[in-house]
Amino acid sequence: MICILLVAGHDTVLQTQLKNDDTGLYGHLTGVPKALLPGVGGKKILDFWWETVNTRQLFTEVYLVTNADKYKHYERWATANDFPVENLVNDGSTTLEDRLGAVADLELAIRSRGLKDDIMVIAGDMLCADQNFDIAQVVRFYKSKPGDLVIYYELEDSEKSDSRGIVEVCPDTHRITCFLEKPPEGMTSSRLASVVFYCLQKDTLPYLSEFLSQSPEISNRTMGKFWEWFINAQEMPVFGMKLPTGFQLIGQVGLSEYAKWLAHYSAKQRDSPVKPITCRSYARVGLMGNPSDGFNGKTIAMSISNFWAEVTLMESQTLVLLPHPLNDPTEFGSLQDLYHISRKEGYLGGLRLLQATCKKFYQFCSKQGIALRKQNFTLKYDTNIPRQVGLAGSSAIVSATLKCLMKFYNITDKDLPKPVRANFILNVETDELFITAGLQDRVVQVYEGLVYMDFSKELMDAKGYGEYIPMDMDALPSFWLAYLGDPSDSGRIHSNVRQRWLSGESEVIEAMKSFAELTDQARSAIQSKDWVLLTQLMDKNLELRRSIYTDDCLGPGNLKMIQIARQFGSAVKFPGSGGAVVGLCLDPHQMAEMKRAFQEAGCVFCIIIPYDPSRSLS
Repeated sequence: MICILLVAGHDTVLQTQLKNDDTGLYGHLTGVPKALLPGVGGKKILDFWWETVNTRQLFTEVYLVTNADKYKHYERWATANDFPVENLVNDGSTTLEDRLGAVADLELAIRSRGLKDDIMVIAGDMLCADQNFDIAQVVRFYKSKPGDLVIYYELEDSEKSDSRGIVEVCPDTHRITCFLEKPPEGMTSSRLASVVFYCLQKDTLPYLSEFLSQSPEISNRTMGKFWEWFINAQEMPVFGMKLPTGFQLIGQVGLSEYAKWLAHYSAKQRDSPVKPITCRSYARVGLMGNPSDGFNGKTIAMSISNFWAEVTLMESQTLVLLPHPLNDPTEFGSLQDLYHISRKEGYLGGLRLLQATCKKFYQFCSKQGIALRKQNFTLKYDTNIPRQVGLAGSSAIVSATLKCLMKFYNITDKDLPKPVRANFILNVETDELFITAGLQDRVVQVYEGLVYMDFSKELMDAKGYGEYIPMDMDALPSFWLAYLGDPSDSGRIHSNVRQRWLSGESEVIEAMKSFAELTDQARSAIQSKDWVLLTQLMDKNLELRRSIYTDDCLGPGNLKMIQIARQFGSAVKFPGSGGAVVGLCLDPHQMAEMKRAFQEAGCVFCIIIPYDPSRSLS
């Protein structure tokens, strides 16, 4: 692939204002081409682009197209920066009036140098808010698509769409469905702005000459006008890739605008995540319907602030995943110590969850056409969620890690919507780590609070995700939670029910429908604050689960906790896959007696503290 940097514009407005500036701040910039003006971080604007594309692994040659008026400036820059002087292309223009236009400059470089390869085109006088994005990721995404590539970003609130080329992009295929060069306000709802940063297939190059033959006016020979003609009129396949950063072309702008955007981007870089990013996700309890989330059912679940997983991300020179001293032990006091820890905790801690999330995140962004900056980080985690009791401890670590990565790379809810985010977290666990899991945990950890979830086949087939509705958490009763002090692997609780469901066994099919019906009834009970009815529904949920999983599968520890709860008249069910029970006891005296009984049986007992995101400042 070949890269061409365009710097042939005539900056008459900016230069006039530089000459007339009486502050004394900009006198040294008089006569300096706009691409050689200071950019973010103090380096010249062009220096940044040359460092970005100066890699033989991606580009066989890099050319720079300038004009006769500023040729000497770029010649001097080339010799000082190890840029091949013979790759400078002079378009011969000396004034704004005799300029060729960006498309003609590009066509000149291609024609005069006999270029016949795919070409990346970049405006070398373009300010970029982020000084370090991954150009290789751009090239890989381009090569994965059957067409040309246009880079875009989302306009900031202060930017107007009528000053930029605006693209409308299909979210599924990433194909640009419409290109509008400086559309009037209201013509499109899109806020996705194209920048002079493109990849052209070699088969597209002849269209440049055809476009020029139809565009005699210099003012129409812009790259935006070309893409508008090529995409809208010629209906050629062109795809879009998003850079999560801001861009400004220092074209015919004045000194105040140049200074404003330079200061704005410099401030954004200073305010970018130099400070550690810490994100927390919470354990959850399934209040109704589980385990039908994996069987096109319906559930209600609640995030609880008693237990959490917390991940911290810090910028660093290399990418580092720090093992947790308790959950990822590598040093032991003795062989006996190793035996007991391995027996109780297992072999796999949270480090694999961090690694799998990072891998899946990069893969997702690459596939979705989101180019990430080349910035390394260190990840560490902490959690107090008890292991193997079905409180979604693994997905909490994944969820918190994803939150950190999204903040660090400026990935928004538009890039990764909440329903898709829940699927992402599930895929990290099921596809990468082969953990048996359903969507309920991931949905409630993404939405947080009390959430009603419908996973019906019609919804899942149509959208790829279900319907997720946050519920009011005001005046909830005091739910309680108890879990085994020495649990077995909760994953075994699922037994062979999935195989029976897939084979169409009527008992399991009907049970999953019944779980959904119970969930709808529970939703109404919570909305009307009918807690007596809710206790009855929780008990029905448990009995339905026992009928299809059998007591042998549930195991003596789980059955023991059920027996204790019912001894004191409390509603009880499993909050997850096993190892813990959640309940609702409306008699305070009985609650105190039940707590004592659980503790004497060697269980941990606590009153649930719901996590309500609407009341949280974090």
